[in-house]
Amino acid sequence: MRALNLDQLRTLVSIADLGTFAAAAQALHLAAPTVSLHISELEARLDAALLLRGKRGAQLTPAGQVLVQKGRELLRDADAAVELVARHARGQAGRVRLATQTGVLVYLLPQVLARLKALHPTIEVEVAVLGTHHTLAGLREGRQDLGLVTLPLPAGHGQCSEPWRSDPMLAYMPFDWDAPAQVTPAWLADKPLILNDSSTQMYRHTMAWFGQAGFSPVARIELNYTEAIKSMVVAGYGASLMPQELAEAPHVLGVHERMQLRPLLPALTRELVLVYPEPALLPPAALPVLEVLREFAQAALTLNASAAHASSARARSSAAAPTAA
Repeated sequence: MRALNLDQLRTLVSIADLGTFAAAAQALHLAAPTVSLHISELEARLDAALLLRGKRGAQLTPAGQVLVQKGRELLRDADAAVELVARHARGQAGRVRLATQTGVLVYLLPQVLARLKALHPTIEVEVAVLGTHHTLAGLREGRQDLGLVTLPLPAGHGQCSEPWRSDPMLAYMPFDWDAPAQVTPAWLADKPLILNDSSTQMYRHTMAWFGQAGFSPVARIELNYTEAIKSMVVAGYGASLMPQELAEAPHVLGVHERMQLRPLLPALTRELVLVYPEPALLPPAALPVLEVLREFAQAALTLNASAAHASSARARSSAAAPTAA
């Protein structure tokens, strides 16, 4: 038996709803002979009478009633499939693969995803936690669509890039350390350090800060997860250099109360950039995600300015406290 023809099935359902061939022809914008042909071919295909024709119209046979009941479900599914494909083509639905880092995933990305869900609820974002080099490789090889990575980018990386946010780097230290108001490479170099893994861009960024002052410390512990590093600092195992996330969750602030956070001298920032292939190579659903990420990049400019002012004020207050005492 050949597969059902959805146009013929739609004709049968329309006759069942409207009662006559003529009314169905008018509703479906079909010629009357075409409607008759649809039903005769459908009956021939199923080898079953589906309608009883009479002067008062058409009535469904038991077989016709069964087919109309199931036919409504099939037509709904078919219409939904057509609409879903159209939404994918318009970039209003689909799956987008985004690579990011642990700090962004914990503190910043939930806000981005919440905004995206409000604007585009049918777009699904698949998140992977990757370093800069793995992210760029994933983009080149088509395994990722978008990425958030730390500068500097390697030469010839071959991707489009634009600034996403800039966060001040701070010294995270155990609560009982006697720390200065501003932490320098010379003061921190001989302390036990808990740093990102040496394969990461953040590690190279941190060691460049020490290196410019003539120091090359060896980390006591290397980890890849921001919150694990913070827990080790709280436990007193050592200090770390990490970005200050401006949207930290309230439950994490309690952890910070058991650490000391100090600005660095010279100042150091973590620069995050948004990387992606040529827009023509992106799946349509990636474009709305890209726009939401850009929206947050713009908002971060204002937040960074406010945070920098507040941090400077705290540093001045901390430096002045011993004199006041």
